[in-house]
Amino acid sequence: MFVRVKTTPNSPRKAVQLVESVRAGKTVRQRIVRHIGIALDGDELVRLKDLAEVVKAKLAADTQPQLFPPEDVAEQLIAARSRRDDAPLKVDLKQLIETQRLTSGIHAVYGAVYEALGLSRLLPAWRYRASHKALFHNVMARLANPDSKRASVRALAADFGVQVSLPQVYRMMDLLDADRIERLNALAGQQAKALLGGTLRVLFFDCTTLYFESFTEDALKQPGYSKDAKFKECQVLLALAVTETGLPVRYTVLPGATFEGHSLIPVVQALQAASEAEDAVVVADRGMLSEANLNALEAAGLHYIVGARLKSLPQSLQTQALDASGYETLKDGDGARVRELTHNTRRLVVGFSPVRAEKDRRDRDKALDKLRKKLAKSDNPKDLLSNRGYQQYLRIEGQSTLRVNPDKIAQAQRWDGLHGVITNLPKATKTATILDQYRGLWQVEDTFRVSKHDLKVRPIYHWTPRRIRAHIAIAFMSLLCVRHLQYRMTLQARPVSPEVIRNALVHVQHSVLEHKQTNRRYVIPSAISETGRQLYKAMGLTHSTTPYELK
Repeated sequence: MFVRVKTTPNSPRKAVQLVESVRAGKTVRQRIVRHIGIALDGDELVRLKDLAEVVKAKLAADTQPQLFPPEDVAEQLIAARSRRDDAPLKVDLKQLIETQRLTSGIHAVYGAVYEALGLSRLLPAWRYRASHKALFHNVMARLANPDSKRASVRALAADFGVQVSLPQVYRMMDLLDADRIERLNALAGQQAKALLGGTLRVLFFDCTTLYFESFTEDALKQPGYSKDAKFKECQVLLALAVTETGLPVRYTVLPGATFEGHSLIPVVQALQAASEAEDAVVVADRGMLSEANLNALEAAGLHYIVGARLKSLPQSLQTQALDASGYETLKDGDGARVRELTHNTRRLVVGFSPVRAEKDRRDRDKALDKLRKKLAKSDNPKDLLSNRGYQQYLRIEGQSTLRVNPDKIAQAQRWDGLHGVITNLPKATKTATILDQYRGLWQVEDTFRVSKHDLKVRPIYHWTPRRIRAHIAIAFMSLLCVRHLQYRMTLQARPVSPEVIRNALVHVQHSVLEHKQTNRRYVIPSAISETGRQLYKAMGLTHSTTPYELK
């Protein structure tokens, strides 16, 4: 089996395929095993060829015999797909009754992603048969409808035909110790590198908080600065690194009281220990900006791009940043400008964006309108001083009178549209390239949104540190499945959101019917949407709507 690139005459389209040589008599021809995708440029071609190599390795591994026969109906449906025949079914429909209607799309497509990522090896079936099964189905349940473990067990039985007990789930979680979580992180990094040509060029880093409906502290659950405005509840800090394509590479869970600026180095050190960040540029927002972090990154031999706090710079640098005459206009046509300064021997790149300036103005006008209304209605205007967003626009007159300060508004207007980064990239790296890479931080921010919204990693219904870490590990596995499936769909020029994927797959169902006299079981697959069909295709699967006997 090998990767073939087939060109189209007078067209930039190049088809990437997996083919194998087949002998027919004295003739050897090439049979297409899997169509990987169509590339329209060189970058797409490289990525599709990398994906083809990953798929080839997975297909080679799949030739190993299955150790245990499938037990659950969902697994039987998937297994039956590969051994169906076209023989006609002679059955009296009046003797059939529906016994189950099961969702099969999640297990079929996301199950294939789960296997392709090697997640089934974390708790191998030959040693941890029950826990191997419980882990897989819990990840599938979270992808279908994230909920508590108890609710997931009920949903697996009712909607998927999978029988997993709650004690089995808890025993499985107790097996997800620090060593296995490190193996999970290693798998994430290896899979990302394999898809991106063996090198991670840019790593985007950020952190967020996950809260508990609890006030009881321990070594992991602690109150701290909450990004969910849950300042009194206990929380943990989740730090995450992703690639420029949004593929998760590694995560770390830290105590809730940890300052977010202290979360960068533990992740970077772990990435280096796993040989996953040798040549990568680390990109982080200004929350990670500290002299200690920059020194540590430089000591590790890493390049970085970190957001700068422009208003905290020395006055001389602020003056230069605000001097419009020192900027160079970029060639993108939208009026963006950039200039480079030096701060503590490091490159300070400052950019101006008209689009960002307009947004800053709208946001400020909205805040001022709200502030004026509060000043008019408030019995005790000094309460507004506790809001840092309002403080910057207020002045105190006399003992108790607050007024909006036009001088402060004018001062704020000067910074509209300006943003900056500090970097140690060599001078050969253009300032526009540096700012473009920094703008890629939306990838990690969007990944957190998927984790919190689509996969509902919070709130957490566990209380011991071991179970909390296991819960987050399961959520991370689900995130890996989502992001890798999205990546494959994007390579097919069909980008889709996690919710669109979920909606398409939960509507792929099978009705299981039983003959009242013979007790034989038959399956009638549902229709499938075009999106669902493309999702199946992305994983090398097909969905037939032809009924068949479940043997």
